[in-house]
Amino acid sequence: MKTLSVLCVVCTLAVLSVSGTSEPKLKNCNEVREAFTSKGFNMNDAPNKVVNGAPLKVCPQGLSCCTAEMEDKLSQQSHTEIKAPVSRLSTTLQSTFKQRHDHFDKFFKELLKNSQTSLHNMFVRTYGMMYMDNAQLFTDFFTSLTRYYISGSSAVNLESMLSDFWADLLERMFRLVNVQYEFSDAYMECVSQSTEQLQPFGDVPRKMRIQMTRAFVAARTFVRGLALMPDVVNKVSTVSASPSCVRAATKMLYCPYCSGQVALKPCQNYCLNVMRGCLANQADLDTEWNNFLDAMLGLADRLEGPFNFESVMDPLDVKISEAIMNMQENSVQVSQRVFQGCGTPKLNKAFRSKRSGKETGFTGRFRPYSPEARPTTAAGTSLDRLTTEVKKKLKHAKKFWSTLPETVCAGELTAPGDECWNGTAKSRYQSDVIGNGLANQVSNPDVEVDITKPDIVIRTQIAVLKDMTNRLKAAHSGNDVTFEPEDFPSGDGESGSGCDSPSCGEDDIYISTAQNPEKPRVNTVQKDSSSASSRGSLALALWGLALALLAPHWR
Repeated sequence: MKTLSVLCVVCTLAVLSVSGTSEPKLKNCNEVREAFTSKGFNMNDAPNKVVNGAPLKVCPQGLSCCTAEMEDKLSQQSHTEIKAPVSRLSTTLQSTFKQRHDHFDKFFKELLKNSQTSLHNMFVRTYGMMYMDNAQLFTDFFTSLTRYYISGSSAVNLESMLSDFWADLLERMFRLVNVQYEFSDAYMECVSQSTEQLQPFGDVPRKMRIQMTRAFVAARTFVRGLALMPDVVNKVSTVSASPSCVRAATKMLYCPYCSGQVALKPCQNYCLNVMRGCLANQADLDTEWNNFLDAMLGLADRLEGPFNFESVMDPLDVKISEAIMNMQENSVQVSQRVFQGCGTPKLNKAFRSKRSGKETGFTGRFRPYSPEARPTTAAGTSLDRLTTEVKKKLKHAKKFWSTLPETVCAGELTAPGDECWNGTAKSRYQSDVIGNGLANQVSNPDVEVDITKPDIVIRTQIAVLKDMTNRLKAAHSGNDVTFEPEDFPSGDGESGSGCDSPSCGEDDIYISTAQNPEKPRVNTVQKDSSSASSRGSLALALWGLALALLAPHWR
């Protein structure tokens, strides 16, 4: 009997010893009340002594410093706290690419403006009023280019517009080099229709068409891609947390309060499982997001290389001048071929009187900018500088969604080893860390996730990214693609301050996931003949221009 009593005492002491090491004895709730009020709550909402936790729905139901009402408030606070880092990181990403969009868009528009100004200044110096009398042809040309950059082929058929430009220029110059003849509108229409066969401007129009189409398509598609990124990030990052996610976050962040352990932080692996459950749908965006970024990086390489918008637009004035010179040098052969195809025109009876009015005082010489003297920047930068910078940001954005849980659970939010909250006590977290994405959440020990119900907002954005990736790949191949005005946001608006995420200071990590491009949606266009109405008879003024063109100024 005595032996049994001794054994019972030993057993009781052993139980007390084990329980004492696993859980600290809850004496009062003073620290909890102070911590609770530091979160902005009323101190009176927290009990001033230990209470029965039986009414609690999330936290342990033994002796507690939490009431049911307090648990509800902590649940709301948990919802806010798990959203805050996601919102901060997403806002940084949005701000970064809104800035990059604005920089590229401004740069491309200023290049167009600078190219027009350069051509205008060159021709004014060279031809004076003789150019000014015919400047509208070139003004309309640059206006159409700007419209095409902004609105694409839905507003301007680039190939048709370029064809009309050269046809119009041919008509004007053909009159100049054959001023002794009279030409009817029907005859000039025949001349215009022969432009491609005659090739009066040499190979310049063909090369310009190829270079400009590729450069413009690449530039405007890249800018659309930059505009799309902040919109996708905004929509995906604002997806509401599920009730089970909020419940798991409350248990992770604030159930230690109820046991009086306000300074106890969650175990890192515990946090990872909770956040991977809460961000399961966002993680499923990662594959298409990375494909999209790879396509953006590939097109950025094109912008730096063969589809360089700056290299096409900067010397455009010289290229057009070379085309005019080709026409001048081959004017006799061109005229003979036209006469063979369209018939010999009638002599102009007023030819002699028109010759008496020619301008003979022109002594100007064509002096194009040398590469060193040409403006090297637009919008205060250069295309090489812009693309180098944006490629670094694109690489940093890779795997953004799949690494969100690690980013949220890093730093001071969690604690390593055994000195952490594992969901029930201060001890090591024993469960395995599950993978990212919705499908993996079937085995998540801390968050109940219905893997049969993917979020519709995120699935929609996955489809949007996939479609944009196909457009980027088409642009990478030099194919034009139609953008409807409502397809993507404009990206207009104030820019943020840039990336302040910790990841922005890290070394670039870029894993290429290039795939074979799918069949692009090539644009079908209609011929735009609006420029035909501008073809008028300006023989007297243009005769002076022809004389100027004959001057030895091509050095």
